[in-house]
Amino acid sequence: MRGDTSQAEPPVSHVGGLRDRGGGRDQSQTRRVRRVAIVGNPNTGKTTLFNRVAGVRHKTSNFPGTTQEARLGCADGLDLIDLPGTYSLELDLSESQICRDVLSGQTAPRGEPMAAPDAVLVVADACNLPRNLMLVGEVLRRRLPTVVAVNMVDLSRRRGIHIDVERLSEELGCEVVLCSARTGEGLDRITRALHDAAIPHPTPPGDEDGLRRWAERLYVFAATAEEGAADDSFTDRLDRTFTHPVLGTLVFVGVMTGLFWMIFKLAATPMSWIDSLFGVLASQARSSLPPGVLTDLLTNGVIAGVGATAIFLPQICLLFFLISLLEGTGYLARAAFVMDRVLRPFGLSGHAFVPLLSSHACALPGIMAARAVPDRRDRLATILVAPFMSCTARIPVYVLLTVLLFPGREGMQALAFTGCYVIGVFAGLLSSLVARRTILRGKSRAMAMELPSYKWPSVRTALMLTFDRGMMFLKKAGTVILMISVVLWWMGTYPLTPEPAELMEARQRVVAAGPGSDPALTDEVRALETEHGRVSARRTIQARIGSAIQPIYAPLGYDRQLTIGVLASFAAREVFVSTMAVQVVGSDDAPVKGMLAEIASAKRDDGTPIFTAPTSWSLLIYFVLSMQCLPTLVVTAREAGGWKWAGLQMAWMTGLAYLSALVVYQVLTAAGVS
Repeated sequence: MRGDTSQAEPPVSHVGGLRDRGGGRDQSQTRRVRRVAIVGNPNTGKTTLFNRVAGVRHKTSNFPGTTQEARLGCADGLDLIDLPGTYSLELDLSESQICRDVLSGQTAPRGEPMAAPDAVLVVADACNLPRNLMLVGEVLRRRLPTVVAVNMVDLSRRRGIHIDVERLSEELGCEVVLCSARTGEGLDRITRALHDAAIPHPTPPGDEDGLRRWAERLYVFAATAEEGAADDSFTDRLDRTFTHPVLGTLVFVGVMTGLFWMIFKLAATPMSWIDSLFGVLASQARSSLPPGVLTDLLTNGVIAGVGATAIFLPQICLLFFLISLLEGTGYLARAAFVMDRVLRPFGLSGHAFVPLLSSHACALPGIMAARAVPDRRDRLATILVAPFMSCTARIPVYVLLTVLLFPGREGMQALAFTGCYVIGVFAGLLSSLVARRTILRGKSRAMAMELPSYKWPSVRTALMLTFDRGMMFLKKAGTVILMISVVLWWMGTYPLTPEPAELMEARQRVVAAGPGSDPALTDEVRALETEHGRVSARRTIQARIGSAIQPIYAPLGYDRQLTIGVLASFAAREVFVSTMAVQVVGSDDAPVKGMLAEIASAKRDDGTPIFTAPTSWSLLIYFVLSMQCLPTLVVTAREAGGWKWAGLQMAWMTGLAYLSALVVYQVLTAAGVS
């Protein structure tokens, strides 16, 4: 506990335009907008209440020097700051430090003035009121005008819990409002109470022993309010099942399987719509604009780059929406408790499982979700290993290589595909173990958490979270990928190679022959165009860079063309397939079956096949383990607090991928596999 923060004499404060000393008010003063900080334990419905009060009039901001978010909103003359949830202001955690600093006026969200709040709203759970009172006491002794909102009273009533508001308000020395953020009950009373809030009286003792005695007295008082509560044996049975080492793990696997099935199943249709939309935009741009560099840049650079990012938006949004609903029911807290046993031997806590789960859709939201991990070392370890989880961007590469390795054998293709996910998970866990034994040495923080009440989730809150995360994904990832796509287009296009005379002559013969031209002549033009595409691809800046770097990848079995594909995929993994198609087929618009057939039979410069079995296995392992996503590195640097962590992540993952692919290729080659 910290020292005494109370003062012998109540300070003079100018609150809402009203001069206040120990509760005295000059009602002649004009009321102004009040700045209100909202604090509370996790799972008390604090953010849901904020969303109902502020409506859609809110924005998200970080605190300077941290990645902890604060929601900012306004309603009825109130400027609201929704602070991170915390069990205590005195814990050695980033969210506790932020709450302490905001209440003392030492920090504020970016763009907000540096000053203590005019009032504090403490949100407590009506079903777990006794356990929430310690935080209430810690806030009250800050000597700030305070209102306590006892949330989820609709649920407490169904459980037979009655709360004597007048007596509780008398004991706390501040106004207490019963409310339900889900139904909207009591929200108007909260805004009125915040406008009229005064410094609490009496003030809880400032020393640790006094505060504890005060809290124990309130705990006993609050516990008496629950004497009439109905027996909740059904939820107790659910808890015993969900937190059981075996049954809980099986339930978790089933729930997550269903969640992923819904993501891939439900997102397929909107993804195809987005894909078709950008295809139409590209076609219209080609038909409406004259041929030339600008048209090529717009269609193959800008539209293709934005489309490559936006196509994954349905999966990202659906993932966050479903996870928000699961969290709202109270289940995710139970799942985290179960997974804590699995992750702890590897230096991670149960708090890491949601970020790692999110990373299977995309590492970007997974890394951002690591903000919820309370311990800094656990959080950094989670961020560093999150990209090992096989994201959706790897799927095109996995499909291509498993089909090449097992043509016509769907069962083996599915087994190899699943193995890629398993290898990624184990690589992430082992990497976390190495990090926690070396650069992040220290005992992993025990996961202490309060299991929230079971309740119906707020669809409104889930939708607002989904919107925020979707916009964040587009802003942070979309702009970066767009820039990379334009750069790759330029490097893969220039310098331009003039068309050969044979191709121009063949086109002239087709035009001269008219609509009834010989099909063989048309095939000749197509063959010449394909060959010209291959020659042009070899002479671009991208190809020259690939030829210079190819000796580094030669021990892995990669030729110049594969090296170019690997280098291009460092911008974004999904770029690999289209890059290979441009090089070996001559166009990335070729039909899928034809493209796969062309790639499978592609030749090196010496005439030998590119995709031998050792090379394909080496490449598959490389893509499972390697860091090949520049936007992920950008987000890692931002969330971890510096580029040194992104550089370490890049070096470790790429080095591990290179060594693993090297071993696979050399062993298979030595064994005579071809």
